[in-house]
Amino acid sequence: MKYFIFCRDQLLLTDKGTLPIGNTPPILLEDWQKTHPLPKMDGIPCCWVSIDVPISESGFQMVGLRQSYSILSLSDYLMAGKAYELQYWDTNTKFCGVCGAPMKFHTDISKRCTCCGKEVWPSLAVAIIVAVQRNDEILLVQSNKFRADYMGLVAGFVETGETLEDCVRREVREETHIEIDNIRYFGNQPWPYPSGLMIGFKADYVSGEIQIQRSELTKGGWFKSDNLPNIPSKLSIARMLIDSFVKEQSGHDLDVDGF
Repeated sequence: MKYFIFCRDQLLLTDKGTLPIGNTPPILLEDWQKTHPLPKMDGIPCCWVSIDVPISESGFQMVGLRQSYSILSLSDYLMAGKAYELQYWDTNTKFCGVCGAPMKFHTDISKRCTCCGKEVWPSLAVAIIVAVQRNDEILLVQSNKFRADYMGLVAGFVETGETLEDCVRREVREETHIEIDNIRYFGNQPWPYPSGLMIGFKADYVSGEIQIQRSELTKGGWFKSDNLPNIPSKLSIARMLIDSFVKEQSGHDLDVDGF
């Protein structure tokens, strides 16, 4: 069994930077909540567990989910993200939203109300992120939610009734007051912080001068591939889009870590 053990957003790893794995739990589970199954990985059963107090025993370490990206294999990191999202969903669906009665697991990824029978499943917050290009420049912005001094891409949540492309146009217009066209799909990425799906696009500048939406952004501007500011880490699809722009412009990969 491979164990994905979380205390809030902290993941239990061995002191060698690997996930606990074995026929028995890595530490006594007497005071832990029930284990919950996850899909198998290379034939190995997996489960997630939520604990209330961080583990401090010798041989183990608690690591933030984001930090684990640079420690775990990609497949383990993605499964850790799934486990964290299920833990977050479980924490926020203890009681029925219709009648207030306790909810109980019905399947591995669904719950049913113990009174009225209402069923619920984990929900995703769908967001777009877009690399806007003007000739040999890319539009970079700094969200006022960033905790470090770096710049990324325009992004935002999809609203009810919108297509993805409509959302891309709206978010760029709202945050920068510029118009874009030639919107094209780039890729997508699970974003378990806590329950997101980021869908990446590229687009071309059409018109307008940058006017920053101060309620969302701190600054923004156009940058060439050889004069970029601090940018996001390789963890994010924002970085994948920026790397793609740099490679198209210069013919080589960008070799910086990011934030």
